[in-house]
Amino acid sequence: MRVRVLSVVIIAVACRGPAPARGQGADDNLRVPAGFHVSVFAQNLPGVRYLALGPGKMVYASQPGSGVIVKLPDSNHDGVAENAVTVASGLRGPFGIAFRADTMYVAEESDVKRFDPAGAAPVTIVPNVPGGGHSTRTILFGPDGKLYLAVGSSCNLCDERDSLRAAVTQFNANGSGGRIFAKGLRNTVGLAFNPTTGELWGGNNDRDNLGDDLPPEHINIIKDGRDYGWPACYLPGKPNPEYGSADCSRVEPPTITMQAHSAPLGLAFYTGAEFPREYRGDAFVTLHGSWNRSVPTGAKVVRVEVDSAGRRAVGVEDFIVGWQRPDGSRWGRPVGLLVLPDGSLLVSDDMRGKIWRVSYGR
Repeated sequence: MRVRVLSVVIIAVACRGPAPARGQGADDNLRVPAGFHVSVFAQNLPGVRYLALGPGKMVYASQPGSGVIVKLPDSNHDGVAENAVTVASGLRGPFGIAFRADTMYVAEESDVKRFDPAGAAPVTIVPNVPGGGHSTRTILFGPDGKLYLAVGSSCNLCDERDSLRAAVTQFNANGSGGRIFAKGLRNTVGLAFNPTTGELWGGNNDRDNLGDDLPPEHINIIKDGRDYGWPACYLPGKPNPEYGSADCSRVEPPTITMQAHSAPLGLAFYTGAEFPREYRGDAFVTLHGSWNRSVPTGAKVVRVEVDSAGRRAVGVEDFIVGWQRPDGSRWGRPVGLLVLPDGSLLVSDDMRGKIWRVSYGR
């Protein structure tokens, strides 16, 4: 497949609507805590998912279904992107985006590519990523300068043949030296390094077909060399029925669990100064919502409260709700998260094709 690196401005993707009411979203169905406001940062972005901050504090977004990466300039700093500029196209299911200095890295379903600032042809640095099954590929650089890649499982429950699956793998920045960092992670999508401790946190989507309330979704502190259980176990001491005799005593416990089938996809620590002080150091998680529950759940953003030392999660509370209607149907589904330099929070919505912006006190 030919990959094109472009710099073509397409039609404007956002417009400023009426100012949202205090504690109310730009869409009447979105609700946030008192003092917060929701507005539209960008729209007309079909299937928009992952968000990243690039050179010049520019917002970048992936659209896997369209095979493109776009950047979204807000040159007058009014909280609304003026347009969308396609910077790469012809990609196969691009999801994760990461930057190292001015160089962009993109995780497609089948590989990880490096896009050099000079505009040369992209270079594949991690080839042969297994396809099929869960298709998101999340990448980020750690404080150690290493590249981390999360690849989900090929199935609901099975013994994988490829060690890259259901795991987080660590590479050198050039893609060499790959090694399994942590395993037993059925489908970890949201990844972020805790700015207080430097530890890697991730939201894991666990198995289906075990009832409405099992197994819970996990927020894990992902540690080098640890096993998080899948496929044999869904918690320490809790084997899956299909692996009834499995020893689950050495499974690494999550830092906190969430409602089963919520589908956590995005995770970001709040590092800004705009939100009230009590939010600083906490994490936000998007719950995309799963199909595998008689009463639908998810389709919201939650705040994960973290202790003052940054060592563990101590609670979960709703932060943005309303994408799901009372009858269980949804008009939107949140995915990606990005804290901007001004302290506001962006949330991508792949069902609505929008990026929402959450601000406080203005």
